[in-house]
Amino acid sequence: MNDFIKLIKRFVPPYKKYVVLNIFFNILGALFSAVAFSFIIPVLEILFKTKDVVYTYMPVDFNGSMKGVKDALSNNFYWYISDIANTHSGISVLIGLSVVLIIMTFFKVATTYLGSYYIIPVRTGVVRDIRKQMNDKVLTLPIGFFSNECKGDIIARMTGDVSEVENSVMSSLDMVSKNPILIIVYLTVMLVISWQLTLFVLIFLPIVGYIMGKVGKSLKRKSLEAQNMWGGLMSQMDEILSGLRIIKAFNAEEKIAKRFDDSSNEFREISNRIARRQQMAHPMSEFLGTITIAVVLCFGGLLILNNTGGIDAATFIYFLVIFYSIINPAKELSKSVYTIKKGMASMERIDKILDAKNDIQNPQNPQTVSFEHAVTYRNVWFKYQNNWVIKDVTLTVPKGKTIALVGQSGSGKSTMVDLLPRFYDVNKGGIYLDDIDIREFDMSDLRSIMGNVNQEAILFNDTFFNNIAFGVKNATMEQVIEAAKIANAHDFIIATENGYETNIGDRGGKLSGGQRQRISIARAILKNPQILILDEATSALDTESEKLVQEALDNLMKNRTTIVVAHRLSTIKNADEICVMHEGEIVERGRHDELFQKNGYYRKLCDMQQF
Repeated sequence: MNDFIKLIKRFVPPYKKYVVLNIFFNILGALFSAVAFSFIIPVLEILFKTKDVVYTYMPVDFNGSMKGVKDALSNNFYWYISDIANTHSGISVLIGLSVVLIIMTFFKVATTYLGSYYIIPVRTGVVRDIRKQMNDKVLTLPIGFFSNECKGDIIARMTGDVSEVENSVMSSLDMVSKNPILIIVYLTVMLVISWQLTLFVLIFLPIVGYIMGKVGKSLKRKSLEAQNMWGGLMSQMDEILSGLRIIKAFNAEEKIAKRFDDSSNEFREISNRIARRQQMAHPMSEFLGTITIAVVLCFGGLLILNNTGGIDAATFIYFLVIFYSIINPAKELSKSVYTIKKGMASMERIDKILDAKNDIQNPQNPQTVSFEHAVTYRNVWFKYQNNWVIKDVTLTVPKGKTIALVGQSGSGKSTMVDLLPRFYDVNKGGIYLDDIDIREFDMSDLRSIMGNVNQEAILFNDTFFNNIAFGVKNATMEQVIEAAKIANAHDFIIATENGYETNIGDRGGKLSGGQRQRISIARAILKNPQILILDEATSALDTESEKLVQEALDNLMKNRTTIVVAHRLSTIKNADEICVMHEGEIVERGRHDELFQKNGYYRKLCDMQQF
C-alpha cells in the first residue's frame, strides 16, 4: 500500500477538490446507512412485542455523560413511538417507520452515487496525466535511450501498462476512499451497541489481513513478470509488421508463428495463475466472513442468554445487520488490495520510462545561436557503450561550403552528423559553432538552424501539406507549393485526388521511395535551414528517382552549409571537401580529383562504389 500512497501523492493533488467532495459524500452515505438500519430495532420490537415498558419523556442533558445522552435520546424516541401507537395503531407506526427507512435509504444511495460521481474525474484525470507524462518524457529522452530499448516494449508500457493502471489502481480509488469510511462508521456503531461483541469480532481481522497480504505480495511479483512478457509480445508484433516482406520472402512464416505461439502460450500460463489468485479474493473473504458471523452468532447468543452484554435480541439483530454490512466493504477493500498490487506492477514498468535520466540537458544560461563562420569538430571522441566509434576527429565546415563524409558502413559517418544536433553528446572534445560549444546553446534553438534529409524519409500519416509544413509555424499554402516545386514534388502532388490535402498513408505508404524522399526535401526547403545534413539521402533509390531527388537536393544545397553522408559518387563529386572515414577516424581528405589520384581508400571506394 505504500507504493499506492506514493502514487496518490504524485498524481492526485491537482484533483483534491473532487477528492474532498468524494470523501464528504462517502461519509454522509455511511451515516445515512447506519441510521437507516437502526430503524430495524423499533420495527422488530413492535412486531414481536419484546418490550412491555411504559415510556415517559426525559429531558436531555447534553452536558452530562455520553451514556446519559444516549439513554435519554433512546428513551424519548420510544416514548414518541409509543405515543403514536397509543393514539393511532401499531400498523401506523410500522408504516411510518418504513417510510422513514425508505427516505433514509434514498439519501444513502444518493450520497453514495455522488461520492462515486466525484471520484470519476480523478480517475480519468490521473490516467490522462500519466499518459501525457509518458509521451512528454519519450519526446525529451535522447535517441540513445531507444537504442537500448525494444520499441514494442515501450509501446506496451504506454498502452497496456497504462490501461492496467487505469483498470486496477485508479478504479480502486473509489473503493479505497469509500470502504474505509464505511468500515470506520460501522465499527463505531458496533462499539456503541456492544464493545464486548465488537472486540471479539476484531480478533479475526488481523488473521484475514495476514492471509490476504501473503497472496497479494505473490500476485504483484507475477504481475510484473506478466507485463514484461507482454512487452516482449508487443516487440514481436512490431517486428512481424515491419518485416512481413522478408518473412514471406524467406518462407519463415512457420518459424515466426512458432516463436510467437511459444511466447503467447507462456504469457497465457502466467496470466492464468494471476487471474486464479485474483479470483481467490472473493471466495476467501466470503468464507472467512461466514466463519466470523457464525462465531459472532454463538458469542452474541451467549451474551443475550446470560444477560451479561447489555444487549437484547432486537439490538443484536441490528448489530448483525451492521456487521454483515461491514463485510462487503471489507471484502471490496481486500479485493482492491489485490487489484492495486497488480496495477502497481505496471506502474513500476511505467516509472522506468518516467524516471529515465536524460544526460543531454540544456544549459542554465544558454547562449544566443548565431552562425557566421564555421562548424568545427575539435578532437571529438564518442562511444555508444564500450568501443570508440569516433576517435579524435577534427573537422572544419566553413559556412556556405559542402563537406562530404564517405567510408564503409560502420566507419562513423552517420554518428558524426548525429552529434551536431546533439542527438548524442560527445564523450571528449567538442563541437563548436563560431567558437562556441554547441552544449552552450538551447537545443531547440540549435536544431532550428538545421535541416535533415535522411536515407529513410520519415513521414506521418497526414496530408501532403502537413508533412511539408511539419515544424514550420504558420506556413501558408503558397510557401508549401513553392517548396514542393523546388523539390520536384509539385507535379505528382497535384495529380492526386485532393492535391495537397491528400492523405499519404502510414509512413507515406501510398508513395514511392523517390516521392517520399522529395516530400522530405520539400520539408527541409520550407524550413530554410542554415546548416543542412544529408544522411545517405539517395542511397535507397533507383536511378530515375535518384536523378529527380538529386536535382531537388542541388536546389536545396545552393548557398547553404551542407554536410553530406553518401554511398554514391554522384552525390558528393562536386563537394568542396571530401573526408574519408575508416574505423572512426578521418584517413583522407580533399576534393574528388586529388583523392582519386592518391590511389588510397577513396580510390578503392570509388572502384567498388561502396560509399
